[in-house]
Amino acid sequence: MVYSVFQTNVTNVIQNEGMYALCCTLLLTAACAFAQTSLKQFSASLEGLAQRVRPSVAQINVVGYSLPSENDSSDGNEVISRQRSTGTGVILSSDGYIVTNAHVVRGARRIRVKLLPTGPQALSSIHDAKLIGADAETDLAVIKIDQQGLPFLTLGDSLLVKQGQLVLAFGNPLGLEGSVSMGIISSTSRQLKPDDFMIYLQTDAPINPGNSGGPLVDTDGRVVGINTFILSQSGGSEGLGFAIPAETVRSVYRQIRKDGHVHRKQIGIVAQSITPVLARGLNLPQPEGVIITDVEPKGPADKAGVQPDDIIVAIDGRPIQNARQLEVSVYRRMSGSSVKLQVIRKKQSLTIEVPVVERQDSPERFADMVSLEKNLVPRLGILGIAIDDNIAPMLPELRHQFGIVVAARSGDVPYDGTGLSPGDVIYSLNGTPMTTVKDLNASLGQMKSGAAAVLQVERDGKLIYVALELE
Repeated sequence: MVYSVFQTNVTNVIQNEGMYALCCTLLLTAACAFAQTSLKQFSASLEGLAQRVRPSVAQINVVGYSLPSENDSSDGNEVISRQRSTGTGVILSSDGYIVTNAHVVRGARRIRVKLLPTGPQALSSIHDAKLIGADAETDLAVIKIDQQGLPFLTLGDSLLVKQGQLVLAFGNPLGLEGSVSMGIISSTSRQLKPDDFMIYLQTDAPINPGNSGGPLVDTDGRVVGINTFILSQSGGSEGLGFAIPAETVRSVYRQIRKDGHVHRKQIGIVAQSITPVLARGLNLPQPEGVIITDVEPKGPADKAGVQPDDIIVAIDGRPIQNARQLEVSVYRRMSGSSVKLQVIRKKQSLTIEVPVVERQDSPERFADMVSLEKNLVPRLGILGIAIDDNIAPMLPELRHQFGIVVAARSGDVPYDGTGLSPGDVIYSLNGTPMTTVKDLNASLGQMKSGAAAVLQVERDGKLIYVALELE
């Protein structure tokens, strides 16, 4: 009797365990099948996304001059050199407006855009492009080709981008056109320098030289950023790529397309981030935020009632933790709009509406004013800018209110002599006053090879003669 019961129980266990093993096998098989299906669906979705985005990504080929950069480390002898370069652009309108990096088209004499084929039977096509405008401060530029009905991408909302979000980077790395790489958003607001207003999206999607100006897109195919640069010890991608957020791109794109340049905005204050030491020393009510250290007399903030030592805690309802956030918030606004500052003044909370106005000084100084077609003086090997009402305030006090500023010079100068230097101001040629680059080129064009060209130049506050023998 006992044995019979034991045998029955053992048989039931074996049968149950067999059923359990069978269930496990079936579940594992189903899970593998589901995973395989999911992977196929995931792969198919990426394939479809790449097919949708790729026709709107253009290869940009530039022939021109390499202009000196404020970030270049040199001995101060800024030079111009002829170069060819390749980058990427993204089409943002059906009638041919393309956004890229300003450094891709910097110094361009000729810009050509290669469009990728849009179908199995289609061929790639090459078009001459016109530079609409470039902004050195944000490293963005807008070019245009004379085409209609082009496939284009839309700008997404980079403020909604999340850390860990999947993104794809499109471009022409090392000239390999139509490439795509995948990664995630490593950081949504990366600031590389403490005093830099620019904030970047950081991604580990592989980016290499040639990707500059290409789109960083989300899984819906919207452009969340423009690939701009990498940090690398080897020169290649090491997973530290940076893109200009779409919100910045949108503002710059609209302004350049409308006016050909970017309007800088300000509200007439000097702001500083509050530190614990600053808070203790001034007995401030909080250890973080932004304190106003100065207010421009008769500026918009002054007229609105803002005062020095006001503490800004929010702008348009969004909390402000440091001065950089404040500057970025103002920078993105349109001229003529206004911002609402929530401030604390002697433990009293106030809300002050301040108009946003255009900044009169240009932080790029000469960078956005140089056009090789208008500013190149080939017989002197320089880029010259005529002094006018916009240029004069950017210069120290000069001996005359006219002249031509040397913005850059060529390393292979077409003359014999000591030469010109960036910052020199040309007043005359062989005794004849020079007021425009056009006049200078016309006068030099009439001189024969071997002729003496004596320039009166102001250098470091002193008047000198620079004697050259033209080739």
